[in-house]
Amino acid sequence: MSDRVVTQALCWRVERGDGVMVALTDHDRDLVVDGILHRAAPGMTPSAVVRGEGLEADTMEVTGALGAAAFRRDDLVAGRWDGARVVMNAVDWGDPARAAVPLGEGRIGEVELTAEGFTAEMRGAQARLERPVTEATSPACRAMLGDARCRVAMAPRRRFARVLACVDERVTIAAGGDPPGPVDDAYGEGVLRWFGGGNTGLTSAIERSVGAVLTLRAPPVFAVAAGTLVEVSEGCDRRLATCATRFGNVANFRGEPFLPGIDLLTRYPGG
Repeated sequence: MSDRVVTQALCWRVERGDGVMVALTDHDRDLVVDGILHRAAPGMTPSAVVRGEGLEADTMEVTGALGAAAFRRDDLVAGRWDGARVVMNAVDWGDPARAAVPLGEGRIGEVELTAEGFTAEMRGAQARLERPVTEATSPACRAMLGDARCRVAMAPRRRFARVLACVDERVTIAAGGDPPGPVDDAYGEGVLRWFGGGNTGLTSAIERSVGAVLTLRAPPVFAVAAGTLVEVSEGCDRRLATCATRFGNVANFRGEPFLPGIDLLTRYPGG
């Protein structure tokens, strides 16, 4: 039986979509791994990493306390950590210069808040294999306005504006943010990005708009003060008629509006 003390520590790096990164370790002091300072996080308790030989997704859960600088309740509730990239390594804390042993990589999935703290699930890269292989047909366009498949130029369809008032889901922006031309519901199905206040870095889906009055699909996570800077992007209802008349982009329409649906099987003569 060996009398050597195991000098192994677990390190993980969490990278949010907005560029914020947190590096932590379960060691009792900070470690520098690959030039990155990993803060000691005794309140963070990772579970065993479940890895399979097949195609099933690797899973792990991390339980931690709230209130620390790394993970705050407000950020978790706002969804800032949803889908964050997680990279895990095992290192020799007695010799940090030695190469780290990679244990896994994935994305944060479900986050559960409790009275004591939070529990976050990490899903491995194999979780991508659970997605549908091909797209299903649909009468509406499956592309997002302005993406690589749609190809509509979005630069002239985005604009910054100041918030005049925000009551629940209804946001009124300054007149300078009105869409050009007599377009009804120009921002409907669009996106509002927050550049000020507690919602900075978050996005809100716009359900519909009437001039400079926007109705969001859900109220902002945090209170909004008058004068907050936002960016609003025009939206599209994904119908062929809209694609043709408003955007002149039928060549890139990604839908099948004339494909018979399943209701064809229920039709009968005279019906």
